[in-house]
Amino acid sequence: MATLSPSIFKAYDIRGIVGTTLDADIARKIGQAFGAAVRAKGESKVVIGRDGRLSGPELAAALAQGLQAAGVDVIDLGMVATPMVYFATHVLDARSGVMVTGSHNPPDYNGFKMVLAGEAIYGATIQALYQAIVAHADAGPTDVGGYSTYDIRAAYLQRIVSDIKLARPMKIAVDCGNGVAGAFAGDLYRAMGCEVTELFCQVDGTFPNHHPDPAHPENLQDLIHCLQQGDAEIGLAFDGDGDRLGVVTKDGQIIYPDRQLMLFAEDVLTRNPSTPILYDVKCTRHLAPWIAERGGQALMWKTGHSLVKAKMRETNAPLGGEMSGHLFFKDRWYGFDDGLYAGARLLELITRVADPSATLNALPESISTPELQLMLNEGENFSLIEQLQNEAQFPAARDIIRIDGLRVEYPDGFGLARASNTTPVVVMRFEAESEAALVRIQADFKRVITAAKPDAVLPY
Repeated sequence: MATLSPSIFKAYDIRGIVGTTLDADIARKIGQAFGAAVRAKGESKVVIGRDGRLSGPELAAALAQGLQAAGVDVIDLGMVATPMVYFATHVLDARSGVMVTGSHNPPDYNGFKMVLAGEAIYGATIQALYQAIVAHADAGPTDVGGYSTYDIRAAYLQRIVSDIKLARPMKIAVDCGNGVAGAFAGDLYRAMGCEVTELFCQVDGTFPNHHPDPAHPENLQDLIHCLQQGDAEIGLAFDGDGDRLGVVTKDGQIIYPDRQLMLFAEDVLTRNPSTPILYDVKCTRHLAPWIAERGGQALMWKTGHSLVKAKMRETNAPLGGEMSGHLFFKDRWYGFDDGLYAGARLLELITRVADPSATLNALPESISTPELQLMLNEGENFSLIEQLQNEAQFPAARDIIRIDGLRVEYPDGFGLARASNTTPVVVMRFEAESEAALVRIQADFKRVITAAKPDAVLPY
């Protein structure tokens, strides 16, 4: 039996290694603590679902038992994509939901993404669940809640199909990396009028072909090859639980989410003029002028799907996005991150042009690095970033943004260093107008990091 560890209670979700830090007993306790939080909000029902991981059925069953023990009625959707649980909290008589998912983590991981009374929880609210479990470890059940199942598939697919109108039929390829999106993506896009080539759409929790994380170029190589060899015009890729989108053009170019967001912002601002468009600190510096030129308010915010959703509610923004691939549509949708729906919105836009790849490739772009990681010990990443925020000097900087780590803007690029909220690393990213500028900006960051931590092994 796994021992309850505070380490699994992360910033945006709960996540652990099955059999080591997470098992059925812990899932049951989490369910009971979350159920108590639901009752405290005056709610009485919780929707649950699970992705395709091998540990999913056991953990979901234990979660349901814990929720019921807290006196909450459980509506079990079975195996679904994470956005389908979010969708269910909007269309069923239940404003709270828990998705059992390891997202893009290795196969031996699993965890929980949670919506409490209509809000994705994070930070202190997640820590409160841990404290509740510790404080009430032997609490007996109240009136036991009920249990029912519900098939949300048809309603979810129909809602998207009724919203999206393609200008013409399109041939596409989708790569689901054997994640749970594979159970839905092909049917969704065919129902919209596409001819779909499916790659790795058989749900398999061992992920036998490649890891289901479209943020990393190595996981898109099969899709790139498929587009080069076949007649599909565009490629869509999804992560393990279907809430993030990757895009590849016919000629093999990866259109990262910050550039996807440009296309979406241009469209959304035609219906929502002068509104804020949210993006996280990892996104390209081309986004702010792009949004401003189209009459929107560019609003940079912290990384984290729960944090972006909260900020969107606060600002009433119709659109938000993260470099990781989470895209949030409030315009015509519900404001949650949904890779399948984002893919549908992209197809709607690119079917209006003769050459979709040319349109996507023409979006502004600079030389940039992928996400780089400075590996540190547990907790060391936060202390290093705090020290840099307080002490580091950047004489050549045009602006220094401290909302989430350090984003330093130069006349010809930017550098970012922020503490990951999920692993003990400092995440770094650089963008510049030339290779020489990129090298210079990276050297500037190396200077301040090694001054603060001389033994740091930088990832560049």
